[in-house]
Amino acid sequence: MEFNQSDRCEHFSCPERSVSPAVYILLYVCSAAVVLLTVCGNLLVIISVLHFKQLHTPTNMLVLSLAVSDFLVGALVMPSMLIWTIESCWIFGRGFCISFLLTAGLLMTISIYNVALIAVDRYLALANPFLYMSAISRRMMCILVYSNWCVCIVYSIAFYYFTESFDNSLMCPGECFYLLNEVWTVIDLVVTFIFPLSVIIILYTQVFVIAKKHATAIRDLNNHTRPKTQKITSHSMKSERKAAKVLGILVSVFLVCLLPYYIYSLLGNVIELQAETLIKVLVVVHLNSSINPYIYALFYPWFRRCIKLIITLQIFMPDSALINVLS
Repeated sequence: MEFNQSDRCEHFSCPERSVSPAVYILLYVCSAAVVLLTVCGNLLVIISVLHFKQLHTPTNMLVLSLAVSDFLVGALVMPSMLIWTIESCWIFGRGFCISFLLTAGLLMTISIYNVALIAVDRYLALANPFLYMSAISRRMMCILVYSNWCVCIVYSIAFYYFTESFDNSLMCPGECFYLLNEVWTVIDLVVTFIFPLSVIIILYTQVFVIAKKHATAIRDLNNHTRPKTQKITSHSMKSERKAAKVLGILVSVFLVCLLPYYIYSLLGNVIELQAETLIKVLVVVHLNSSINPYIYALFYPWFRRCIKLIITLQIFMPDSALINVLS
């Protein structure tokens, strides 16, 4: 949410609404549906991972963390963002704008580091599965998730404290953007994009190389009579490869949604772009939070089983947490 042009008030004047009342109402209905789907979809992921004991795995702690950040985006950020998009003008005032920018920036930083940690987790699980199973515990992963949230919160507070982003002289009526000096522009770009993106790309490249080797090994095992231990190894390798594939799709969608924002940030000082363009780019970024739960629903049978159990209220039955949702 960075905008570095000096004549900001001239560019951010609120335009007259040119759409018909019917289209206007339809836009609000669609926006409400998107918010509802985002909140409910991520809430289903949160309930599934928290309730069912079989899902209390180290990897799912990262999935849970991502779902929580996506849920908060849907509940706290998307309503204001979509209204801003429809109105083409910020109508909530300066105080709410500051809290909106703080919350949106924090949640975006947490999300990208959640995705980076998922890439690290999949790499370790595939590169050395036996060491991973013995060394990476659910407790350790929970500590890592808590640490990630704490570090991101500290960074976001420091970021806004040491910049003059919300100076009264910089805030124009009908807008909700902040200015960054050149130093903080570079720092924020490295911390929230270049570093985590490098980790994601490098590790997922390694993940798919390892997964290809595993696929070859599994085919070799299937061509011979093998003892039980080899069958277990083959099953484990298949499970890890499937998890890597699904989470790879999740990461790819995340990057596709995120890239326009950072491209805009880099070109904002070079090419004169309209404010409406930035608002649309921000909507694309946050729509990723709506997509993630449906990636799980599409590729994870256990998530579809969990949805059925939750919707039919079977999770309120005695010992429902012990239901086998992975078979």
